[in-house]
Amino acid sequence: MSEKQYDLVVLGGGTAGYVAAIRASQLGKNVAIVEKSLLGGTCLHKGCIPTKSLLKSAEVHHTIKNATSFGIDVNDFNINFENILKRKDAIVSQMYQGVNQLMQHHHIDVYNGTGRILGTSIFSPQSGTISVEYDDGDSDLIPNQFVLIATGSTPKSLPFIDFDHERILSSDDILALQELPEHLAIIGGGVIGLEFASLLNDLGTKVTVFEANERILPTESKQIASTLKNELTQRGVTFHEDVQLDENSIQKDDDGVTIHFGDNQIHVEKVLISIGRQPNTHDIGLNNTKIKTNEAGHILTNEFQQTEDKHIYAAGDCIGKLQLAHVGSKEGMAAVEHMFEGSPIPVDYDLVPKCVYTYPEVASIGKNLEQAKAQNIKARAYKIPFKAIGKAMIDDIGEQKGFCEMIINQETDEIIGLNMIGPHVTELINEVSLLQFMNGSSLELGLTTHAHPSLSEVLMELGLKVEDRAIHV
Repeated sequence: MSEKQYDLVVLGGGTAGYVAAIRASQLGKNVAIVEKSLLGGTCLHKGCIPTKSLLKSAEVHHTIKNATSFGIDVNDFNINFENILKRKDAIVSQMYQGVNQLMQHHHIDVYNGTGRILGTSIFSPQSGTISVEYDDGDSDLIPNQFVLIATGSTPKSLPFIDFDHERILSSDDILALQELPEHLAIIGGGVIGLEFASLLNDLGTKVTVFEANERILPTESKQIASTLKNELTQRGVTFHEDVQLDENSIQKDDDGVTIHFGDNQIHVEKVLISIGRQPNTHDIGLNNTKIKTNEAGHILTNEFQQTEDKHIYAAGDCIGKLQLAHVGSKEGMAAVEHMFEGSPIPVDYDLVPKCVYTYPEVASIGKNLEQAKAQNIKARAYKIPFKAIGKAMIDDIGEQKGFCEMIINQETDEIIGLNMIGPHVTELINEVSLLQFMNGSSLELGLTTHAHPSLSEVLMELGLKVEDRAIHV
């Protein structure tokens, strides 16, 4: 039994967990994190950060390859994948050290072991005491007032074929590759699959994408998905949509994998399965609590991340809302503030920016036009192409056909969504996020002075267009 009584024990040291721990520390609470691997979780070590590092290298290669479009002749250049990986690892290492320093700065105790929730016992009148098991066989019991479950998620495999980590890969596996495959098949045309398709294609790998739905990016607007598909197709990515694979579709052999679909087949070196992620909620002691889960294993919470056991909360991928690092952070902070202050601002998932870091980038917030109409909202879309913006033309190398689209509720004149595809839209979306948080109007966006030339002028023009006052379109 730990000698220390904690106000909060966080189960999981990923983005949702460590951010929540810091917020609790800021409120003057004694906090511990139980993490069986490395602080920072999937985002830092196997997701956001390493993937975006590779995407940046791929973008640089793409720019150099097309340097003549900018009037620069480059005679010889090579991809040094070993150095690309070293750069990625150095960034991850530096950020990991930073997270550890944050734990020390905020006096947060870290228990490096496997944590499980215990039921009621002689040590505690309520469930929630955390048992920590260490690799050497030792264990600890950590008493607490509150628990936050932030155990994250892991890549999901197909029901008829599991990862072998050599030819059938997860997103974790592909980040550990030391050599670029010549030909990769990606099963799943969602965010993760398309980011890997974009970066690996730009680094010289032949990429074929299979999607079971009628189109890629089913959660984004049809035109966004179509534009991205066309851009990637022009760069060499092959797409097969509305393809249902089964146990007879994938056959491994000595030198790769053969994929059968319809009357066709292709042979590839490796296959990346990218069909989503499953929550890490098995074997963490939920059976010792009143906590409920859905069929997929996601923990059910109220708007303040509170479970059926009122002193136990959950945040991040394990609750299955929007599986995004910044969403997990917000959920974790909302949970902590509800525990100790009682009146937080709950997470509004309609105001959360969603980003796809392909080339070109995709970003959105709120509803697209199809989603609005499906909810019987009388909506109208207003669009500005990036080619109307001087800075976009300066930055472009001639192939991007991006645009920014605003969705307006015609009955209330409210902005209910915004979708973008084009240069640096994963940065531009944050201006829209602030606008939505402050309940701003399209006119206020249009009348806000934007520097010229800048990419963000597309938002100013868009706000003005809604009011029939656009200048450059």
